[in-house]
Amino acid sequence: MSFARPFLLAALLLWTGDLVAQVRSVATSDVFSRYADRVVKIQVVETGSAAKATIGSGFFVSGSGHLITNYHVISKLIHDPDRYRAELIDVAGAVEPVEVLGVDVVHDLAVLGSALRPRAHFALGSVRIAQGNRLYSLGHPEDLGLSIVEGTYNGLLPHTRHPRIHFTGSLNPGMSGGPTIAEDGRVVGINVATAGNQLSFLVPVDRAETLLDGVLTPGDEPPARTLEEVGRQLRDHQDAYLRDMFAGNTKMVDLGPYRLVTEPAPFFRCWADASRRQELPYEKVQHHCSTDDYLFIAGDQSTGVIDVEHEMISTKKLNASQFFSLYSSVFANDNTPGGQEEHVTSWACGTRNVRNASLPMRAVLCLRRYRKLGELYDGVLKVAVLGREDSGLVSTLTMSGVTFENVDRLARRYLERISWR
Repeated sequence: MSFARPFLLAALLLWTGDLVAQVRSVATSDVFSRYADRVVKIQVVETGSAAKATIGSGFFVSGSGHLITNYHVISKLIHDPDRYRAELIDVAGAVEPVEVLGVDVVHDLAVLGSALRPRAHFALGSVRIAQGNRLYSLGHPEDLGLSIVEGTYNGLLPHTRHPRIHFTGSLNPGMSGGPTIAEDGRVVGINVATAGNQLSFLVPVDRAETLLDGVLTPGDEPPARTLEEVGRQLRDHQDAYLRDMFAGNTKMVDLGPYRLVTEPAPFFRCWADASRRQELPYEKVQHHCSTDDYLFIAGDQSTGVIDVEHEMISTKKLNASQFFSLYSSVFANDNTPGGQEEHVTSWACGTRNVRNASLPMRAVLCLRRYRKLGELYDGVLKVAVLGREDSGLVSTLTMSGVTFENVDRLARRYLERISWR
């Protein structure tokens, strides 16, 4: 009898586990059967060849055929409307053309219109949900057919300029633009990106609700749906978040004899490390701050990132001539990002000696212009502090998708902040 009770307990636990798995499986299948007909595949087709250029997902949000998807799903159509067309494929396999009615490039969203009148659609509205609650993502992963993915809600990411929900579930390419919902069908977010290993991200539903409201009740300025208006959204956005950067009470960090900018805003994350190897005649300390999020423009172009990098080099073994040679080679490294000629011009750079209130510097400023998005630029400011024979600092500020006025303003503020301790 002493062995019977543990045996019965183990059997009961196994049986209970099987029941839980069955209930969860039934719940997931129920969610899929109730809401699958509201989700479609979105594909952008190259008109000359009739071949699919990109695919994604979308979902109905009105009885009049309006759909939500990601901006990046239909971006080719925005960039080249004469070359591409967009269409949806519903659960029955019917193909219908769609048109872009509005985009929000900052939050990677788009509203599409179609002639279909769906039997049912999702209602967008404010959602309150606790961390750890189970969610269900719907979409077309890798063009393999409509699928459902279980995951959990883990709240908003803490270090982002644009709100993103952390979804612990396996999103895959092709699911972009699909809905992630609670068991009762409330839309919590829109599938937007994944980092693999069940680390995925959603755009909060309230951003889609705002865009849809703008489409359904247009005012004097309807939502952007042309490339020129996308450029205007980007210019307005960068004006807002760069207005006070490197001004006021900017955080500072000490590296050796230098005092420098760090964590320019709460949405930046910073890392640091050092190389101190016995076989090397010098030491390096690196400090790097960057934004985690970026704005998608085209398949090979993103924007909206500000990056700060400091590299301090010091030596007790090299003479002045040897150290100058080492320091010059570090300063000469090319830090300019790549890019295709279709989207950006070549880099143009200028170098000069400058001085702020406390120290002399050698500075190079490089610029390139966006070809299709109005007066937006990428800029790289690289600075080497002068005046010491045993230590040096190379500091780099990288700006993407900013106006020339903001390149000039940020570069000046950045230079002013570099000082001796």
